[in-house]
Order: sequence, then C-alpha cells, then structure tokens
Amino acid sequence: MATHTIGIIMNGVTGRMGTNQHLIRSILAIRNQGGVTLSNGDVIMPDPILVGRNENKIQALAEAHNISRWSTDLDQCLNDPYNLIYFDSQTTVRRAQDLKKAIAAGKHVYCEKPTATSLEESLHLARLANDAGVKNGVVQDKLFLPGLLKLKRLIDSGFFGRILSVRIEFGYWVFEGNWQPAQRPSWNYRKEDGGGIIIDMFPHWRYLLDNLFGTVKAVSCLGITHIPKRVDELGNTYECTADDAAYATFELEGGIIAQVNSSWAVRVNRDDLFTIQVDGTEGSAVAGLRDCKVQHRVNTPKPVWNPDMPNPINFREQWQVIPDNQIFDNAFKVQWEMFLKHVVADEPYTLDLLEGAKGTQLAELGLLSWKERRWVDVPELSIGGVKV
Repeated sequence: MATHTIGIIMNGVTGRMGTNQHLIRSILAIRNQGGVTLSNGDVIMPDPILVGRNENKIQALAEAHNISRWSTDLDQCLNDPYNLIYFDSQTTVRRAQDLKKAIAAGKHVYCEKPTATSLEESLHLARLANDAGVKNGVVQDKLFLPGLLKLKRLIDSGFFGRILSVRIEFGYWVFEGNWQPAQRPSWNYRKEDGGGIIIDMFPHWRYLLDNLFGTVKAVSCLGITHIPKRVDELGNTYECTADDAAYATFELEGGIIAQVNSSWAVRVNRDDLFTIQVDGTEGSAVAGLRDCKVQHRVNTPKPVWNPDMPNPINFREQWQVIPDNQIFDNAFKVQWEMFLKHVVADEPYTLDLLEGAKGTQLAELGLLSWKERRWVDVPELSIGGVKV
C-alpha cells in the first residue's frame, strides 16, 4: 500500500462556504479520517495550502486549523509542482481568471459554481481544460444530500410510475442588515459584483433536474428585486441591483414540468429551507435536504372540495417517511473524495467544467427569459464536437 500525498491550492476559503464545507467538513475531515482509500488499498492524503488576498484572514484561518501552508501569492503556489490541484471558491467575478492561470500551469482544477459570469467564458474554461488535458470538476453538492439520494432511490426503483411534475421551493428570509445582520454577504445583492439569485441558484437547478428527471429543454422565468435597499457589512446602506427572487417554469424531456421558486425574501412554512415534490402516476414524494416522505397511490386520500366545512383530512399524516438505511456523509466531502479518486486513480467522473457550463447557460437563459418576457429554448452545448 502506498500513500499519495496531493498538494491542493485552496483559493477563497475564508468565506462561509469555503471555510465550513470545503475546508473543515471536506479536506480536513478527509485528513482526520486517514485519507481516501482506493480499491487497491492505496491512500490519498490531501495537503492543502490556503490562498487569499487578505494576509491576516488567511493566516488566522490556517493557524486556527493547524494548517502549516498558506500564502497570498497565487502565482508562486501554481508554480510549485508539489501542488497538483487548484480549487476555487472565490466570488464568481474572480473565478474564471484564476482558473485560467491554474489550467495554464497544468493543474487539475475543481471549483464552485457558477464557473463564470457568462456562458461564453464557462465554455472557454471547459475548452482550455480539455485542450490542456487536465482533469476538472465543478461542485454539484445537492446530488449527494441524503434527501436527494433517497429521492434518487425512489426514481430508480420505478416508484413514481410516469413522472408528471416537479415543484421546488427554495429560500428563506435574509435580513436586510439594519435591525438584524444579514446572513449572506452584501455582494449577493449587487449585479455588478456577480450577485443575483438566478446566477446563484439556476446552476443548482440545472444539474438537479438534468440528473434526476431529464434534460432541461426550455425555461420561462420572472426575476425580481423585492428588497430595494440593504445594509452592508460596514453599516452602509446600498442599492440592491440584483434579483433576490425568481419564479421559473422548466420544460424537461419526456414532458415533465418543473416549477421552481427561489427567494431570499420568503418566510419558511415548510419542512426545510429546500423542498422538492415529485408527482407521478403511481405515487408522490417530498424531499428536503435530509429527509424524504412518500405517498403511494393506494394510500392517497380522496378529498372533496367543500369550503363550507372544515376539511376532515389531515393531509400531512398521509405520508410515510423513508428510512435512512445507510450512513450519509457530508455532500461536499463525498464529491471531494470522488474528484481525488479521479485525479489519482483515474476513476470515472462526469461532473466537469462542461457540465458546469450547462448551469451558467440556464442562468443566462433565465435572465434572457425575464428580460424578454417569453419562453426560451435550451440548446445543446458541445466542445470539440462532443455534445452534452
């Protein structure tokens, strides 16, 4: 058995998502468990170097987690042959330029989504990585959440019969920052800084819909900025120039219709911050981040519309909870392990930059649909003659 120590440049991990999900719950968790074991018994051990523009922040983060390697010089890190992988979780407007540097340096690249602010640039990144022969991946974490894995199990078993429709409700109230601090950074609400819920969430909806139900064929989207002014991290009031809610309908292959509401201006009255309901001819399911419940056709109640009397049916009691039946690991960590196995042992991996470009494409077409107030078809993408 051999140990493969892999230097990983982690750029932009001082933010909430980068620190918690990618550093602490993924890379450090992998190190603490003794690495990732391959089928032949070999072990992959990630060795991160934290990179950022703010020396104080990056040094403090490294020291807090006993990480010996950190730097403010990305070019120097890229020039070090010990570092084989470049990871990027910076803000979207900064991501593409540094991914290009990493690809040019021959690094395998793994990054958050969206991969760029435009489809053209997302496709350009995919082409660069393809031409350079470097392995590449894009975070698509929701595919590995317990609730979604249970839903996938139901789909694969044929539980739904013919799937008719999908309804997704996502979001929560993000405080404006005046009388309570906001839970999200202020750049999320400035278009000029890469903000907007369509750019942020439509890439998620693309890979979820494509992988669970069928390819997205068309989109109709209405975006809006419900909260016109917010207060930033320094206490300054600013104009919100990006959408904070989007109401969309997607047409999928096979005639499935998906309705998706995304909002940072909604108060939650559901089981989770994210819920997805799937209705089919044989049964229905509602999944959240961790749980999933079902109702088969034989257990479906028979309500009758009568607004003149209280409804005698307790609809929530008519659903059955799907058991865990397995131990679920952190979704981000699961995908990190997959990518590390892909890099070291060439294990199959499909969630690449071209798949990431599909997410950017849907966001761009959603914005176009909103602007022109019409349905927009979603064409196939390709690089080097290969369509996706």
